[in-house]
Amino acid sequence: MLTPEERTRYSRHVMLPQLGEEGQLRLKNASVLVVGAGGLGSPVLLYLAAAGVGRIGIVDDDVVDRSNLHRQILFGSSDEGRLKVEAARDRLSDINPLIDLEVYPFRLTSDNAMEIIERYDIVADGTDNFATRYLVNDACVFVGRPNVYASIFRFDGQVSVFGTEGGPCYRCLFPEPPPPGSVPSCAEGGVLGVLPGIVGTLQANEVIKSITSMGETLAGKLLMVDALTMDMRTLRVPRDPECAVCGDRPTQTSLIDYDLFCSSMGSKAGSEPASGSVGEGTAFGGINPPKTKNMFFSPRIPEVSVKQLHSMQQMEEKFLLLDVRQPEELTIADLGGTLVPMGEIASRLSEVAPDRDARIVVMCRSGARSASVVSWMLQQGYTDVNNLAGGIIAWAREIDPSIAVY
Repeated sequence: MLTPEERTRYSRHVMLPQLGEEGQLRLKNASVLVVGAGGLGSPVLLYLAAAGVGRIGIVDDDVVDRSNLHRQILFGSSDEGRLKVEAARDRLSDINPLIDLEVYPFRLTSDNAMEIIERYDIVADGTDNFATRYLVNDACVFVGRPNVYASIFRFDGQVSVFGTEGGPCYRCLFPEPPPPGSVPSCAEGGVLGVLPGIVGTLQANEVIKSITSMGETLAGKLLMVDALTMDMRTLRVPRDPECAVCGDRPTQTSLIDYDLFCSSMGSKAGSEPASGSVGEGTAFGGINPPKTKNMFFSPRIPEVSVKQLHSMQQMEEKFLLLDVRQPEELTIADLGGTLVPMGEIASRLSEVAPDRDARIVVMCRSGARSASVVSWMLQQGYTDVNNLAGGIIAWAREIDPSIAVY
């Protein structure tokens, strides 16, 4: 039964005939694990706590950074430097002291994922990297927990419910990850601050519907949101009987090394979007921004450190510093290179680097996109091309702290 205090707090819920006291009791007795307390996790956690979900787990090993605050509304300036899970626990406890909060200030891994996920009725995936996304999907399938998925990129978002009985899993939509470095993160590609609020609220709605059996969830469907036009499309996503994890004859029945999976599987030459992918320009499936089938990551990429680059500049050595970031990133941090965005490399490289024997250093924000470009350039016959290890982030840390880290 609901206590008098709970009846008062949740009275607007109880008044809904589709939910009522029975639905509110289901929320009270439910447990949800939220993986990631960032842009998506913030609205999900706020609304699940306010709705009265009885037990909420939060997994995140990150700390609050100033660059988070334009979109991660769970935190304030006073939280900078704090563990996100601790700051989240304080905020959510203030919003609703009647719920239980459990925090996990570490990464979800193949060693701990199934043990943690088994403790909860449902998982909300707010992750920002493919390795953890595949890990969450597979673990949910193996322990039989629904996976309420969402992802965002720039102005676009997606929401679905995976892992329900008879329904598809994330791998049915995206069997393999995209090539490493080919899909910029929000830090590299940017994101409209309100977008995770829009998409995360939709994600929280799917969690609440899944718990209460109210309405119709997005199981077997993919909701796509365009914040620039406010167009919303819903695509049907059938279960793939050949899926490696949830198919009729699964070929993977246990958790694997997902960092390795997302580098080795994504490194296949000719990696294409999965059928049902939303296509190029989004961070959701296998895309190939340079529009060439041979752009992929090799684990043996020649590289120079930021200290070596600094020395080369001071000695006025002759080389080309090739910046493959987006123009918008250049306004934040600039090391003085020649800007050719990654998506334009294939069409413009002969223009900016006609000599295939010239020394070239390729840079980006973190070294991921530039590594992919270096690998492709080596295939094109360039003989002295090197990745700037760590990119802008390493430069700011080791050479010039005044350079903005974003």
